[in-house]
Formats: sequence, C-alpha cells, structure tokens
Amino acid sequence: MKQQLIYIAFAVLAGAVLPLQAGLNIQLGKSVHQPIFAAFASFLVGTIGLFIYLMILKFDFSSILNIKEVSPFVWVAGLLGAFYVATVIILAPKLGTALTFSLIVAGQMSLSLIFDHYGLMALPVKQINWQRFLGLAFLITGVLLIRKF
Repeated sequence: MKQQLIYIAFAVLAGAVLPLQAGLNIQLGKSVHQPIFAAFASFLVGTIGLFIYLMILKFDFSSILNIKEVSPFVWVAGLLGAFYVATVIILAPKLGTALTFSLIVAGQMSLSLIFDHYGLMALPVKQINWQRFLGLAFLITGVLLIRKF
C-alpha cells in the first residue's frame, strides 16, 4: 500500500510539472518567435539529461542491440511526444493553461478507458463500467466548466 502511494504521488507530481514545462517552453518559443524550436530545444535538453542519467546508472548500452526485435511502430512514440509538446506550446497561450490541460486530460482519460477495456498495448483488461464512465462524464463536465468560466 505504501509503495502504491509513492507511485500515486509521482503520478501527481508528473502531472503537476506539465503546466510548468509548458510555461517555460512558451517563454522560449516567444523569445525566438518559433514554438516548434521550443519543442525541439525541450527534447534536446531532455535527451541530454536522460543520457547523463543513463551514464550515472551505468546503463549497459550493449543491450541496445535488442531493439532490432521490436516493431518499428514503437518509434512513433517519439513523434507523439513531439506532437504533444509542440501542441501544448501552441495552444496554451491561445486557450489558457487550465483549458488546454483539462482538454488534454479528457483526451487521455477517454483513450485510456478504451485501452483498458480492450487490453490494448499489452495492458491488463479493465472493463468500462458505469462508475468509470461516470468518472469520464465528471471530467468532461469539469472541462466544460473551465471553458465557460
């Protein structure tokens, strides 16, 4: 139970830093008059940071050879991440941070329920039931309230 609380805390923290990341990326994009450069710079700095972390962990880079056994489709994840970061940088100044992220969370929750229901991406099956659907409905209601006010 205690370990699960730590995981929950990290998930909340990860979600909480996204508006901060967006704000910083927006500032960078405005300074160079190009939001896509801000997304590029964000990924570049993140790549360097992750490489340093792998070095600290003493990661065995020979295991990279195992990627040839993985479907080429998995590389789409990098493009999806770039799309996400660039979209946030472009939309947050136009829609506001709260509306942008509430819409993002609504999209995440909608697709997550489908993934869970069908066990897609090798995830465990968790059927959509009325309680989960009600949670999504409350989330969408929250998005509508944020948009209106």
